[in-house]
Amino acid sequence: MIVPIVAYGDPILKLKASEISSNELSNLGTLINDLWETMYNAKGVGIAAPQIGISKKIFIADFSYFKDEESFNENELLKMQQVFINPEIISETGDDFVYPEGCLSIPNISENVVRKENLKIKFLDENIESQIINCSGIIARVIQHEYDHLQGTLFTDKLSYKKRKSLKHELNLISVGDIEVKYKMRFYKK
Repeated sequence: MIVPIVAYGDPILKLKASEISSNELSNLGTLINDLWETMYNAKGVGIAAPQIGISKKIFIADFSYFKDEESFNENELLKMQQVFINPEIISETGDDFVYPEGCLSIPNISENVVRKENLKIKFLDENIESQIINCSGIIARVIQHEYDHLQGTLFTDKLSYKKRKSLKHELNLISVGDIEVKYKMRFYKK
């Protein structure tokens, strides 16, 4: 089911998400389907549960969008469309990698973000099987961005103070719902 995406300004986006317990693992089918349907409806490449109002450690990503990028290495992936349950970043290494990022919760804004080029991550897949992948470039970046959502961190938090200050007006408009988007959003009411 397509559900509204939580907009910038909602406190749930700043919370550290909770681990999915062993009792909850067998009942994730609906949540996973909602994430896929909502993400594709909004024309996104990844989405985390907090972005649909559920503060749990799960995100999904469809890496096929980036298959023509120079830094894309399909051999690093288990699947082109991947579910990450209770992910844990083991290491972030290598050179700084600068790339413009956007976010479904922060529509119409894209800014260069610095991240490490290489990533090692441990997670459960949709079959509740433990996985570890080593990845780099754009794949690592997408995973780092979505993982940050589970930590209560937005890509705007990684920008310089000066850049955040210059975006303040646009971010305030998003937080009050004074924006045009082609998908359903949920705005925080104080």
